Parts: sequence; C-alpha cells; structure tokens
Amino acid sequence: MKRREFITFLAGAVAWPLNGYAQQPAALLPVPRQDWLDRLKEPILEPELPIIDPHHHLWARPRWRYMLDDLLTDTGSGHNVVATVFVQALSMHRDSGPVEMRPVGETEFVNGVAAICASGYCGKTRACAGIVGYADLRLGGRVEPILIALARAGGDRFRGIRHITAWDADTSLNLPAWPGPPELLADKTFREGFAVLSRLGLSFDAWIYHPQIAELADLAAAFPDTKIVLNHVGGPLGSGAYRSKHSEVFPRWAASIKALAAHQNVYVKVGGLGQIINGLGFNERAEPPSSEMLATALRPYVETCIEAFGASRSMFESNFPVDKVSYSYPVFWNACKVLTRGASSAEKATLFAGTAAQFYRLNAVG
Repeated sequence: MKRREFITFLAGAVAWPLNGYAQQPAALLPVPRQDWLDRLKEPILEPELPIIDPHHHLWARPRWRYMLDDLLTDTGSGHNVVATVFVQALSMHRDSGPVEMRPVGETEFVNGVAAICASGYCGKTRACAGIVGYADLRLGGRVEPILIALARAGGDRFRGIRHITAWDADTSLNLPAWPGPPELLADKTFREGFAVLSRLGLSFDAWIYHPQIAELADLAAAFPDTKIVLNHVGGPLGSGAYRSKHSEVFPRWAASIKALAAHQNVYVKVGGLGQIINGLGFNERAEPPSSEMLATALRPYVETCIEAFGASRSMFESNFPVDKVSYSYPVFWNACKVLTRGASSAEKATLFAGTAAQFYRLNAVG
C-alpha cells in the first residue's frame, strides 16, 4: 500500500464519535470550498523558512472531515512546515466510560497520528509534535487524574489543555457545545482546576472573545507561574451584535491586548482571523483573497500583537481547517511573510517557529 493510500485508509478506517461539534450551527462552522480556494495559486515566498504551525485541528464531523491526509496536503503545499501542534477539537472522544475521562480518547488518537509522522513515513513534517488536549477545569481539584491520564495518553508530546471559555451576551455567537457560563475564568472551582496545571508542568490555551480579555489578564495575574497562550489574537468580534462596529471594537481590543501583554506568562497566537465571527468577510468575496490582500486586512491586528508581546511571545498560527473557509494554507503563510518583510532574520525565525518551539517545548524538532 502506498503512503498516501495508507494515510487515507487510516483516516477512514476508524469509527469515531462526533461529540460536541455535531451540535454546531453551519453558520458558525461552514465547510471550506476547495474549488473556490483553488482559483488562486501563488508562488511560495521564502520557501526555506522553517515553520512550526502551533494551532490546527483534526476532526470528523457530520458534514466534513479534516484528518491526517488533509493536513499533510496543506502542510505540503510549498512552505517549509517542519512541525505542528494539535489543539483539542472535540472529536475522537471515547464513547464509554466516565464522561470526564472520555476526552482522553482524542489525545490517544492524535498521539498515534504523531507517531506515524515521527517515523518519517509521511514526509518531513512532524505533525502533532505537540498535543493540547481537553479536561474540564470545572471539576476543580478532581481534574488532576484526568490530566494525568491525558499526559500518559500523549506521552512526551502532551503539553497542556484548552478549555474553551468564549462567551458573549449575543448568544448567537456562542458555540452550543460550549454554552458558557459567563465569567468562567473567575469561577472559584474553575480556578481550583486551573491551579493543577502548573503543578503538573502544563500550559493553558485560552479561547475567548475580545470583551473577555481583561478576565484572562486577571487569571494570568493570579497564576503567574502558569504559561498561557491567547488563541486567535483574542477573538475580536465582527459579526452578530458587533457587525459594522469595527471602529468601536478595534480600539477596545487593542487596549485589552496591551494590558494583557504586561503579564509575562502570557503569549499570543497570531492568526485565527478567518473565522466567520471575526466579520472580515473573506469568505463572502467572489474570489479568494491574495496574500497581499490578506496581509492588508490582518496588518492592524498582527502589528498590535507583536508590538505588545514582542516576537519572543508571539507565534503565527494557521487555525486550520477553521480558517480554510476564508483562504488557503499557502496563501495564509505567504501573507505572514508579507507582513514580516521588514523584520530581521532572527525575528522571522522566532515568529514562524522559535516562539512555538519554546512555548510547547519542541526544541528537538526541525
């Protein structure tokens, strides 16, 4: 069996539960249009520059799937992607056993995917070299055995968890699989669970919306020894109640980002702005955006984050396949390279790979 046939077989041969994302409305998680994306082809800029993509998913859902063969098609589209970090996606959970332990199944699955790639059989990219799983921090101190089980399942690749806390008063923007409650980051029991992370040497990926950034800053101040990375530049909202309010949202978001960056245990993932909730409208165009167009739209967010956090605490992320609804993988990384034309070689190395390697302890990769 040839390599690609084997990968496709592996992706399709496993029966997996659909879990929480089966509940997600199509409006919030639309399926990418590959024929639309294929209308634009660009030469790869700086093809030798090493990239660690610190944020992608693998999943199987009622309307579409994104598994290892799909990921490798994207990472193999021209840029020098040497490694990736998988972030929890509510897929491949166990379908039996204690409910709180079922997310361990996702980490078990992803660690198997990582092992295949680590063999070199799938090419140069060490996919899922770092794994971010999920455990319910609302369990308080009772979350510890779940975190230990996740660490065992992920082996030396498991790095931390993401517990999605994104919530807004406009409930149309909230994911049904994560209905709230508001102000969860300040909840006493949640913080009891959060306190276990640093004790076990684990990090926290924070997925919130921009009105909640101050809440994350308060959490970071309370736990200065826990490494936190803000996903998707803090989720600046541009749809629902925030549609056509960019002039109000951006200054508030930028001020919150600058305040959050004062906490040295917090890092930022620069990307994730292709989501429908951000309201940038790439997916509504008749033609897919070029890297120059994308760079122009992203520049205010990218420059604000890098100025606030510095290159040493900033990392470019693809957020694929979520952002694939708005642009292709090679165009996104081209846009990042356009945005860093004035940066030094050292700064580029840090933004594209170094910060991710340091935060997720992937220094042996590459």
